[in-house]
Amino acid sequence: MRVFVTGAGGQVGRELQLALHAHDVIAADHAALDVADGVAVREAITGSRPDVVVHSAAWTAVDACESDPVRAERVNTAGTANVAIAAHEVAARVVYLSTDYVFDGTKPAPYVETDATNPRSVYGRTKLGGELALSDDDTIVRTSWVCGRFGHNMVKTILRIADEHETLTFVDDQRGHPSFADDLAGMIVRLVDAELTGVFHVTNQGIVSWYEFACAVLEASGLDPGRVRPIATADLDPPRPAPRPANSVLENAALRDAGLPMLPDFHEPLQRMVTQIGRGTELA
Repeated sequence: MRVFVTGAGGQVGRELQLALHAHDVIAADHAALDVADGVAVREAITGSRPDVVVHSAAWTAVDACESDPVRAERVNTAGTANVAIAAHEVAARVVYLSTDYVFDGTKPAPYVETDATNPRSVYGRTKLGGELALSDDDTIVRTSWVCGRFGHNMVKTILRIADEHETLTFVDDQRGHPSFADDLAGMIVRLVDAELTGVFHVTNQGIVSWYEFACAVLEASGLDPGRVRPIATADLDPPRPAPRPANSVLENAALRDAGLPMLPDFHEPLQRMVTQIGRGTELA
């Protein structure tokens, strides 16, 4: 198939280019294609006539979105609508990368794909707006806590803080599934190949708090996890501008129903990532 990838310079977009090796890939990073530019998006997609558009471009800076909702809407909601309109013009299916932030995080159990959405942040609302711009023939992939060897993410932040400070402090009342970009990209390719539509939650397995995840990162790097201290979200100083879901756990029910395998426990790709990048080393 011919697959058009938006956001190809991001941590998932770069892994997608590797994972889609069996396909004819057209990769567009932000410099090549601003998804907020509807004219440019239409020209790029209708000109290349892909079979599938994997739309991973987004503005994911959660706190920055909170202070600039106009830009967040332009990129995450209107940008997705631009992609969907152009893709549907050439009968291409859209596979859209969405987020746990479409939920409010108050459910005591893991979220399944059919649960009602109720985003509390600008980021979550604008990403949900992107979901609503799609058709029933498209695919929505919701994920959470994305990390990978490329770009900026929490694993690299934890390692940088560990190099700079003896004690690390992370919240212990926000829980979720870490998701590693290479595993996530591999499952997206499975969904592309199987031509599956609808909503899928795709994460690595293993439920942790951010405090527990920071401990796991240090342990995987050969450092002492005892250096990490827990703190409540309410005690953060300064508080974060955007509200975080207390429960970001996404049950991968649709994958299971489709007969697809679960991604491995996050400890496996975490160890792989730490080995790939070297402790505290960042790949641009």
